[in-house]
Amino acid sequence: MPRFAAIDVGSNALRLRVIEAMAPSQTIKSRSAPATLPPPPEAQWKDLATLRAPVRLGAEVFLSGRLAPTSIGQACDALRGFRDEMDRWKVDAYRAIATSAVREAKNGGTLVERARREARIELEAIEGIEEARLIQLAVTRRISVADRRTLLVDVGGGSTELTLLDRGETAFTMSLPLGTVRVLEAYLKGAKTVDRGRERLLEEVIDRALGEALPQVGSVDQLVGTGGNIETLWDLCPAKGSARAIDVPATRSLFKKLCAMSASERRDTYQLRPDRADTIVPAIAILLRLASVLKLSTVIAPGVGLAAGALEELVDKLFHVWDAAGEAERVLEACGRLGRRYHFDEAHARQVCKFAAQLFDDLQRVHAFSERDRLLLRAAAMLHDIGDYVHYSGHHKHSQYLILHADIMGLSPDERAIIANIARYHRKGPPDPSHPGYSELSKEARGKVRGLAAILRIADALDREHKQKIESVRAAVDRGLGHVTLFLRSEADRELEEWTVRAKSSLWRDEYDLDVLVAKAEVGA
Repeated sequence: MPRFAAIDVGSNALRLRVIEAMAPSQTIKSRSAPATLPPPPEAQWKDLATLRAPVRLGAEVFLSGRLAPTSIGQACDALRGFRDEMDRWKVDAYRAIATSAVREAKNGGTLVERARREARIELEAIEGIEEARLIQLAVTRRISVADRRTLLVDVGGGSTELTLLDRGETAFTMSLPLGTVRVLEAYLKGAKTVDRGRERLLEEVIDRALGEALPQVGSVDQLVGTGGNIETLWDLCPAKGSARAIDVPATRSLFKKLCAMSASERRDTYQLRPDRADTIVPAIAILLRLASVLKLSTVIAPGVGLAAGALEELVDKLFHVWDAAGEAERVLEACGRLGRRYHFDEAHARQVCKFAAQLFDDLQRVHAFSERDRLLLRAAAMLHDIGDYVHYSGHHKHSQYLILHADIMGLSPDERAIIANIARYHRKGPPDPSHPGYSELSKEARGKVRGLAAILRIADALDREHKQKIESVRAAVDRGLGHVTLFLRSEADRELEEWTVRAKSSLWRDEYDLDVLVAKAEVGA
């Protein structure tokens, strides 16, 4: 059976998990009915190795903004050991992820480069939104969320990720600069115990961090916690009558006891690891505050997290059962939520998205872009006009800025940059190497922007008045005659749309050396 590995380079420790997996069972997915949960990973996975290196990368970063040279060296030592272990098991696929400490560090790239050079490990510093996506993937394959409102909270060393699922659909997600190591270093460093004054300080810090998020969460039916401290807490305060839940009143009582102890006393009394004995206090404080606000007496602890989510995705993709269509749908849903935040014309956005996708499909042999590129085009089509929220004049540039700085679950920063530039060039001048944003892209990415923006311009032109006058479009290529013909179906007058297509087709001609014609006869789409 194939073997997989996940590496989690966190703020408090580095972890490796190696598994052997058989082909996943297919799941039943439906927009109108709950998905059938697949068997839990234990039924299809066999754990081969689990390693942990207690390197606290976040100790310096959250105060100085830089990783200490000694910590980088210790992390590289650990990664070399992880590479040896992966080689020993002959791993077929792996993903190595670094979270808040590395992504926030000014010299985080040093660790990434040394990991590649010294350990032969491709380490990626991911955004909080990607952390949330992977955790959500792991959790939703373990517990049912289809019939209730569920808040997922992952308490890490440098950040806390919140994701609200409303009957299985992602309604809200946010990464907060609120982590156990961050709080420990900033507010509890040097304190032997946590007195009432420091408790109040913790409450204030946590409330301030949660202040923006909680109004968007509202009421929930269940709270699901992930992270190493959450798992330790489940061991210490299990809820009666529930297989994997934490008892909140018991946790509140434990919190008081832990605050009165030193870290060494907590370690000895509760058999905690040294790097858990100090971080468990801020972790409990965060969890208790959420449970209190949400008026919940239990917190589900499913026993999965970031690494499990990464492994789920690796396994599915290797066995070719990854739900690419579902992933694309979720990305576009996230784009729709972002557009609504900026009061976009949703009917227009969806019409342009539909036309762009159809043109992409019909012109596949001309542009030769991938299915993933199709998603980037559709996302740009959904968001091309959100800059109107800032000002109509120059709205294409405002769209670029808003997309670049948005959290869109399921997209990497590089993909978001491509989408932002495609949207930026849906009107006005063509891409130019001197333009900010575009000039920073790789050569391959710039090619995608030019080719996909050329399609978006035509799709946008087909709904020039935002009135959805054209019902459908199909395209046919005649290389011999050197043109593309657009066949439009419309019962309304479309002279302005046809004129706009011709006016906005220059980028298409430059990219593909084909003129754009509009058929006089109307044919079905």
